Amino acid sequence: MTRKSSDKPLLRATAAARIFTAALITAGLSGCLGQDPGTSSRAPFSAASKGALTPGKPGTTAQTSLIIADLSARRSALAPKGPYAEVAQAVLGASKSSAQAQLRVARLTAKAKSKNWLPQVGPQISLTSLGDVVTDIVFQQILFDNGAKKAEREFAAADVEVAAVTLATEMNQTVHDGLKYYVNGLKARDQAAVAEASTAKLVEFERIMRARVEGGLSDMSEARILSQKLAEIEATAAADRDAAATADAQLAALAGRSFDGLRGLGGLSLPGDPPEALSIRRAEGESARTVAEAKMQRAGHLPGLTASAGVGHGKPDIGVNLGTGQLLGLGTKDTLAAIEASKDVAARQIEKERQDAGLRIAALRAKLSALQAKEARDAAVVSQTGAGLKMFTEQYKMGRRSLMELVNMYESYADMARDQAGLKYDIALIELEMAREYGILVDGSSI
Repeated sequence: MTRKSSDKPLLRATAAARIFTAALITAGLSGCLGQDPGTSSRAPFSAASKGALTPGKPGTTAQTSLIIADLSARRSALAPKGPYAEVAQAVLGASKSSAQAQLRVARLTAKAKSKNWLPQVGPQISLTSLGDVVTDIVFQQILFDNGAKKAEREFAAADVEVAAVTLATEMNQTVHDGLKYYVNGLKARDQAAVAEASTAKLVEFERIMRARVEGGLSDMSEARILSQKLAEIEATAAADRDAAATADAQLAALAGRSFDGLRGLGGLSLPGDPPEALSIRRAEGESARTVAEAKMQRAGHLPGLTASAGVGHGKPDIGVNLGTGQLLGLGTKDTLAAIEASKDVAARQIEKERQDAGLRIAALRAKLSALQAKEARDAAVVSQTGAGLKMFTEQYKMGRRSLMELVNMYESYADMARDQAGLKYDIALIELEMAREYGILVDGSSI
């Protein structure tokens, strides 16, 4: 029995539907059977998507990414209550960073890319030589692409990891900046208080000197020297007050409010076994992104297989296409070798950043130890100098010391006392910088 010619378009459409259905089944089976990711992109049901952490594989949540899991597990080194906590909460609330929006964009992009293994459907409109407009519905399913689509998913997931580290870094930097301004303000105020007390003492010495000059016991040269010392200590006190006002203004601009009346250092406890620096985590995310990009470039130079079917007013079109994204040439071999070499570069960048971070932290630890030792040592020196100054004052009253000797002695004591007043704040600033480097100024749950 011979079929009618009018049934041929229907038969072709039916065949197209069958091919498209077969392509869907093939895609589903390849994903469910866990096909080798190096040979195909359709492996959506990986271990990471089932909730298991897969080292070396980028992901988009704390359940699928080691980097995001590490960020989420970090706890703030700041005390939950106190001046530090109040400043940190205020500057975070007033932060205008765009990193959070960038992370959301990266997540949405990764979510979209997670479905790139599914068939694509879309209209195709063309104009025939007779002036007719022909519209077809085209179905396309990639059967084999050397892992290009899978690499796209990995690239998008690595982008999420990099965006998450960027957000954590910016939040820690914001808190560090706010606390740095706060501590600098405290330091300047305490040093100004010491300088103002020294000014009051020198004013008293100047009054005595003037009386001695009027009585003929001292000459004007000593009075001029004392006036110069008084002007210097007054200028130091004024500079400290200006520094305190500047730090307060910077903090108020960053937090959107003033902190008048807030005093004292807040609690900060650096862990004995701190996490790796945020810069290392960023290098790991960027490395994963580089590797994924290299996989996509490599797949573009290798042949792939695509099934397509078109159904519409025109003649049904069914076919399988075998080809490469880029044309092959004499330099293709070297191009592929360069792409493979970029993976090694990405791995080396992680080790380089780990080394650099280790050097920065080692320098901060050494500086912190030196400042702590100096604080203890200078405290003893200041105490001894203060005791010696009292004895020197008694000798002056008995006429065994001159007024200028007493002034010089007091000037040395005032300089040491001012420096000693700022040491504890210098130590606090180093601790804050170390906490920023580790990324523990902000709770991971807030990221």
